[in-house]
Amino acid sequence: MKLAYWVVDAFTDRLFAGNPAAVVLPPAPLPAALMQSIAAENNLAETAFAVPEADGFHLRWFTPTVEVDLCGHATLATSFVLSLNGHPGPHRFRTRSGPLTAEPIGARITLDFPARDYREIPAPPGLADALGATPLAVLQSADLIAVLNAPETVARLRPNIAKIRALPGGACIVTAAGGHNADITSRYFAPAYGIDEDPVTGSLHTQVVPYWARTIGRPTLICYQASARGGTMQCDFAPPRVRMSGTAVLYASGTLNVP
Repeated sequence: MKLAYWVVDAFTDRLFAGNPAAVVLPPAPLPAALMQSIAAENNLAETAFAVPEADGFHLRWFTPTVEVDLCGHATLATSFVLSLNGHPGPHRFRTRSGPLTAEPIGARITLDFPARDYREIPAPPGLADALGATPLAVLQSADLIAVLNAPETVARLRPNIAKIRALPGGACIVTAAGGHNADITSRYFAPAYGIDEDPVTGSLHTQVVPYWARTIGRPTLICYQASARGGTMQCDFAPPRVRMSGTAVLYASGTLNVP
């Protein structure tokens, strides 16, 4: 079987930045084991599979090791690829996180995602040691979130990935106000999902934007993710949703030869 696929750098306007995602548009649903094998072979943070349905697409996301409930950059990449292939949008997706939309407007694509609740918790044992920094506050959302004192601390962080894996959930977001011409700066370490550090993460911002919008006191934030590749997005908090917008560029396209 031959399947067309594309590799897109998302949340960036230049190649070799932002977060790369593979996008596959199969004409009919594929077995989950095959999708997982394709994602492992691609060895990117996410591979997205979008199957056409009567009112949109059924969208699923796989890391090299697991299927995930929500992925922003691969959704943006999927919308970008659909536009390239004659589907102008807005694009409607049925997902494990409920209905999502992506709307291309000019060069930008705006995603409409569910905001994720959070609560403040005591720091779990080993967190400061794993990060190499002591958080000002610790939140529990879909992931563990460590609020740090400055964007420079976030950018310089060199965490112990093995110790991150041992934390509850095996993943951790670090975030601080300000930095890099942005309102907030964050990073995401997710060894439990087969990703030591994700370059630019839409689902991260469904968790931190509600906190920072309330803390800073305004709904619209410029958000920078301080990975080695780096990426920026604008986020708007409109409870119970987070809208995030960014650009994407095409890196590669080709054919998968699979059983």
